[in-house]
Amino acid sequence: MSSETALAAQHAVSSWPVLDLRERRVLGVLIEKAKTTPDAYPLSINALVTGCNQKSNRDPILHLTEAEVEDTLIRCQKKGLTIKITGGRVERWKHNLYDAWHVDKVELAVLGELLLRGPQTEGELRGRASRMEPIDDLDALRKVLRPLVERKLVVYLTPEERRGAMLTHGFHDPQELERLRSRVTAEPIAESPLPAVSASSARDERLSELESGLSTAREELAALKQTVAGLQEELRQLKQSLGA
Repeated sequence: MSSETALAAQHAVSSWPVLDLRERRVLGVLIEKAKTTPDAYPLSINALVTGCNQKSNRDPILHLTEAEVEDTLIRCQKKGLTIKITGGRVERWKHNLYDAWHVDKVELAVLGELLLRGPQTEGELRGRASRMEPIDDLDALRKVLRPLVERKLVVYLTPEERRGAMLTHGFHDPQELERLRSRVTAEPIAESPLPAVSASSARDERLSELESGLSTAREELAALKQTVAGLQEELRQLKQSLGA
Protein backbone atom coordinates (compact mmCIF):
# COMPACT_ATOMS: atom_id res chain seq x y z
CA MET A 1 0.00 0.00 0.00
CA SER A 2 1.46 3.39 -0.94
CA SER A 3 2.05 6.14 1.62
CA GLU A 4 -0.81 8.18 0.14
CA THR A 5 -3.18 5.22 0.35
CA ALA A 6 -2.04 4.45 3.90
CA LEU A 7 -2.63 8.05 4.91
CA ALA A 8 -6.10 7.99 3.36
CA ALA A 9 -6.84 4.76 5.22
CA GLN A 10 -5.77 6.32 8.54
CA HIS A 11 -8.23 9.15 7.99
CA ALA A 12 -11.06 6.84 6.88
CA VAL A 13 -14.35 7.32 8.66
CA SER A 14 -14.85 5.24 11.80
CA SER A 15 -18.10 3.84 10.44
CA TRP A 16 -19.05 3.26 6.84
CA PRO A 17 -22.19 4.26 4.92
CA VAL A 18 -24.91 1.65 5.11
CA LEU A 19 -25.36 -0.42 1.95
CA ASP A 20 -28.72 -2.04 1.31
CA LEU A 21 -29.01 -5.64 0.15
CA ARG A 22 -29.11 -4.80 -3.57
CA GLU A 23 -26.07 -2.52 -3.29
CA ARG A 24 -24.12 -5.23 -1.47
CA ARG A 25 -25.03 -7.82 -4.07
CA VAL A 26 -24.16 -5.65 -7.09
CA LEU A 27 -20.82 -4.57 -5.59
CA GLY A 28 -20.04 -8.14 -4.55
CA VAL A 29 -20.68 -9.39 -8.07
CA LEU A 30 -18.51 -6.67 -9.61
CA ILE A 31 -15.66 -7.61 -7.26
CA GLU A 32 -16.08 -11.33 -7.93
CA LYS A 33 -16.35 -11.16 -11.72
CA ALA A 34 -13.44 -8.72 -12.04
CA LYS A 35 -11.27 -11.38 -10.38
CA THR A 36 -12.74 -14.65 -11.70
CA THR A 37 -13.77 -13.67 -15.26
CA PRO A 38 -11.58 -10.66 -16.13
CA ASP A 39 -12.10 -11.15 -19.89
CA ALA A 40 -15.82 -10.35 -19.45
CA TYR A 41 -15.21 -7.37 -17.15
CA PRO A 42 -16.46 -4.58 -16.96
CA LEU A 43 -19.95 -6.09 -16.90
CA SER A 44 -23.07 -5.33 -18.90
CA ILE A 45 -26.39 -4.91 -17.09
CA ASN A 46 -27.48 -8.32 -18.36
CA ALA A 47 -24.33 -10.01 -17.05
CA LEU A 48 -24.80 -8.28 -13.70
CA VAL A 49 -28.38 -9.52 -13.43
CA THR A 50 -27.17 -13.06 -14.08
CA GLY A 51 -24.43 -12.68 -11.47
CA CYS A 52 -26.75 -11.17 -8.86
CA ASN A 53 -29.35 -13.91 -9.26
CA GLN A 54 -27.09 -16.96 -9.52
CA LYS A 55 -27.77 -19.66 -6.96
CA SER A 56 -24.18 -20.58 -6.07
CA ASN A 57 -22.11 -18.56 -3.59
CA ARG A 58 -25.00 -16.20 -2.79
CA ASP A 59 -26.98 -15.63 0.40
CA PRO A 60 -29.80 -14.83 0.19
CA ILE A 61 -30.87 -15.91 -3.30
CA LEU A 62 -32.28 -12.88 -5.13
CA HIS A 63 -34.39 -12.35 -8.24
CA LEU A 64 -33.46 -8.86 -9.38
CA THR A 65 -34.67 -7.32 -12.62
CA GLU A 66 -32.57 -5.29 -15.06
CA ALA A 67 -34.33 -2.12 -13.89
CA GLU A 68 -33.52 -2.89 -10.24
CA VAL A 69 -29.87 -3.61 -11.02
CA GLU A 70 -29.52 -0.46 -13.12
CA ASP A 71 -31.12 1.68 -10.40
CA THR A 72 -28.73 0.15 -7.85
CA LEU A 73 -25.72 0.86 -10.06
CA ILE A 74 -26.74 4.50 -10.40
CA ARG A 75 -27.13 4.84 -6.63
CA CYS A 76 -23.69 3.30 -6.12
CA GLN A 77 -22.28 5.62 -8.79
CA LYS A 78 -23.54 8.64 -6.83
CA LYS A 79 -21.66 7.27 -3.80
CA GLY A 80 -18.46 6.96 -5.84
CA LEU A 81 -18.53 3.15 -5.75
CA THR A 82 -19.24 2.30 -9.41
CA ILE A 83 -18.27 3.73 -12.79
CA LYS A 84 -20.25 3.53 -16.04
CA ILE A 85 -18.26 2.71 -19.18
CA THR A 86 -19.81 4.18 -22.33
CA GLY A 87 -18.77 4.35 -25.97
CA GLY A 88 -18.81 0.65 -26.71
CA ARG A 89 -21.50 -1.47 -28.31
CA VAL A 90 -22.92 -2.31 -24.87
CA GLU A 91 -22.99 -0.10 -21.77
CA ARG A 92 -20.83 -1.62 -19.05
CA TRP A 93 -20.05 -1.04 -15.37
CA LYS A 94 -17.07 -1.51 -13.06
CA HIS A 95 -16.43 -0.88 -9.38
CA ASN A 96 -14.31 1.93 -7.93
CA LEU A 97 -13.67 0.25 -4.59
CA TYR A 98 -9.88 0.28 -4.52
CA ASP A 99 -10.05 4.08 -4.49
CA ALA A 100 -13.23 4.36 -2.42
CA TRP A 101 -12.19 1.96 0.36
CA HIS A 102 -8.36 2.12 0.08
CA VAL A 103 -7.86 -1.64 0.17
CA ASP A 104 -5.51 -4.05 -1.58
CA LYS A 105 -6.55 -6.93 -3.83
CA VAL A 106 -6.73 -9.59 -1.10
CA GLU A 107 -8.66 -7.31 1.25
CA LEU A 108 -11.13 -6.59 -1.55
CA ALA A 109 -11.60 -10.32 -2.20
CA VAL A 110 -12.46 -10.81 1.48
CA LEU A 111 -14.93 -7.92 1.44
CA GLY A 112 -16.43 -9.22 -1.81
CA GLU A 113 -17.20 -12.59 -0.25
CA LEU A 114 -18.76 -10.96 2.80
CA LEU A 115 -20.92 -8.78 0.54
CA LEU A 116 -22.06 -11.84 -1.44
CA ARG A 117 -22.85 -14.10 1.52
CA GLY A 118 -22.95 -12.02 4.69
CA PRO A 119 -21.91 -13.46 8.08
CA GLN A 120 -19.64 -16.53 7.99
CA THR A 121 -16.86 -18.18 9.92
CA GLU A 122 -13.21 -17.43 9.34
CA GLY A 123 -12.71 -20.87 7.82
CA GLU A 124 -15.61 -20.48 5.42
CA LEU A 125 -14.42 -17.02 4.44
CA ARG A 126 -10.86 -18.21 3.77
CA GLY A 127 -12.05 -21.04 1.54
CA ARG A 128 -14.44 -18.87 -0.44
CA ALA A 129 -12.21 -15.81 -0.82
CA SER A 130 -9.32 -18.02 -1.94
CA ARG A 131 -11.04 -18.62 -5.27
CA MET A 132 -10.45 -14.93 -6.00
CA GLU A 133 -7.09 -14.36 -4.30
CA PRO A 134 -4.78 -16.94 -2.65
CA ILE A 135 -5.06 -17.08 1.17
CA ASP A 136 -2.88 -19.92 2.43
CA ASP A 137 -4.36 -20.52 5.87
CA LEU A 138 -6.27 -18.95 8.75
CA ASP A 139 -3.18 -17.14 10.03
CA ALA A 140 -2.79 -15.50 6.63
CA LEU A 141 -6.48 -14.56 6.65
CA ARG A 142 -6.21 -13.01 10.10
CA LYS A 143 -3.32 -10.82 8.93
CA VAL A 144 -5.58 -9.59 6.14
CA LEU A 145 -8.49 -9.08 8.53
CA ARG A 146 -6.58 -7.11 11.16
CA PRO A 147 -6.49 -3.73 9.33
CA LEU A 148 -10.00 -4.26 7.99
CA VAL A 149 -11.31 -4.76 11.53
CA GLU A 150 -9.38 -1.72 12.77
CA ARG A 151 -11.00 0.37 10.05
CA LYS A 152 -14.42 -1.22 10.73
CA LEU A 153 -14.73 -2.56 7.20
CA VAL A 154 -15.07 -5.97 8.85
CA VAL A 155 -16.89 -6.65 12.12
CA TYR A 156 -16.62 -9.74 14.34
CA LEU A 157 -19.99 -10.99 15.59
CA THR A 158 -18.37 -13.28 18.16
CA PRO A 159 -15.10 -13.00 20.10
CA GLU A 160 -12.15 -13.21 17.72
CA GLU A 161 -10.37 -15.82 19.81
CA ARG A 162 -13.35 -18.19 19.71
CA ARG A 163 -13.07 -21.27 17.53
CA GLY A 164 -15.32 -20.78 14.52
CA ALA A 165 -15.47 -17.02 15.09
CA MET A 166 -18.15 -15.34 12.97
CA LEU A 167 -17.66 -12.07 11.11
CA THR A 168 -19.38 -9.84 8.57
CA HIS A 169 -18.80 -6.65 6.58
CA GLY A 170 -19.09 -3.18 8.06
CA PHE A 171 -21.89 -1.86 5.87
CA HIS A 172 -24.86 -2.96 8.00
CA ASP A 173 -26.97 -0.44 9.84
CA PRO A 174 -26.61 -0.65 13.67
CA GLN A 175 -29.97 -2.35 14.18
CA GLU A 176 -29.22 -5.02 11.57
CA LEU A 177 -25.79 -5.62 13.07
CA GLU A 178 -27.30 -6.07 16.52
CA ARG A 179 -29.83 -8.57 15.16
CA LEU A 180 -27.02 -10.55 13.53
CA ARG A 181 -25.08 -10.60 16.82
CA SER A 182 -28.16 -11.80 18.68
CA ARG A 183 -28.84 -14.54 16.15
CA VAL A 184 -25.26 -15.80 16.19
CA THR A 185 -25.21 -15.78 20.00
CA ALA A 186 -28.50 -17.66 20.19
CA GLU A 187 -27.56 -20.18 17.50
CA PRO A 188 -23.76 -20.46 17.36
CA ILE A 189 -22.49 -21.88 14.09
CA ALA A 190 -19.67 -24.40 14.37
CA GLU A 191 -16.59 -24.06 12.22
CA SER A 192 -17.08 -25.90 8.95
CA PRO A 193 -14.70 -28.91 8.75
CA LEU A 194 -14.48 -28.35 5.00
CA PRO A 195 -14.22 -24.60 4.46
CA ALA A 196 -13.10 -24.95 0.87
CA VAL A 197 -15.71 -24.79 -1.87
CA SER A 198 -17.15 -28.25 -2.63
CA ALA A 199 -16.85 -29.84 -6.05
CA SER A 200 -20.58 -29.33 -6.60
CA SER A 201 -20.41 -25.65 -5.61
CA ALA A 202 -17.37 -25.11 -7.79
CA ARG A 203 -19.20 -26.70 -10.72
CA ASP A 204 -22.24 -24.49 -10.15
CA GLU A 205 -20.01 -21.43 -9.91
CA ARG A 206 -18.24 -22.30 -13.14
CA LEU A 207 -21.60 -22.85 -14.85
CA SER A 208 -22.78 -19.43 -13.70
CA GLU A 209 -19.58 -17.84 -15.01
CA LEU A 210 -20.06 -19.55 -18.39
CA GLU A 211 -23.68 -18.38 -18.50
CA SER A 212 -22.54 -14.83 -17.77
CA GLY A 213 -19.91 -15.02 -20.52
CA LEU A 214 -22.45 -16.45 -22.98
CA SER A 215 -24.88 -13.64 -22.15
CA THR A 216 -22.16 -11.07 -22.83
CA ALA A 217 -21.26 -12.75 -26.14
CA ARG A 218 -24.91 -12.70 -27.23
CA GLU A 219 -25.16 -8.99 -26.43
CA GLU A 220 -22.03 -8.25 -28.44
CA LEU A 221 -23.30 -10.33 -31.37
CA ALA A 222 -26.63 -8.48 -31.35
CA ALA A 223 -24.81 -5.13 -31.27
CA LEU A 224 -22.56 -6.25 -34.13
CA LYS A 225 -25.59 -7.24 -36.21
CA GLN A 226 -27.07 -3.79 -35.64
CA THR A 227 -23.81 -2.18 -36.74
CA VAL A 228 -23.69 -4.30 -39.91
CA ALA A 229 -27.31 -3.48 -40.68
CA GLY A 230 -26.56 0.22 -40.28
CA LEU A 231 -23.56 -0.02 -42.61
CA GLN A 232 -25.65 -1.87 -45.19
CA GLU A 233 -28.28 0.86 -45.06
CA GLU A 234 -25.62 3.56 -45.48
CA LEU A 235 -24.19 1.66 -48.46
CA ARG A 236 -27.65 1.36 -50.03
CA GLN A 237 -28.25 5.09 -49.64
CA LEU A 238 -24.84 5.87 -51.09
CA LYS A 239 -25.55 3.73 -54.14
CA GLN A 240 -28.86 5.50 -54.63
CA SER A 241 -27.19 8.90 -54.46
CA LEU A 242 -24.65 7.79 -57.08
CA GLY A 243 -27.36 6.40 -59.29
CA ALA A 244 -26.02 2.89 -59.02
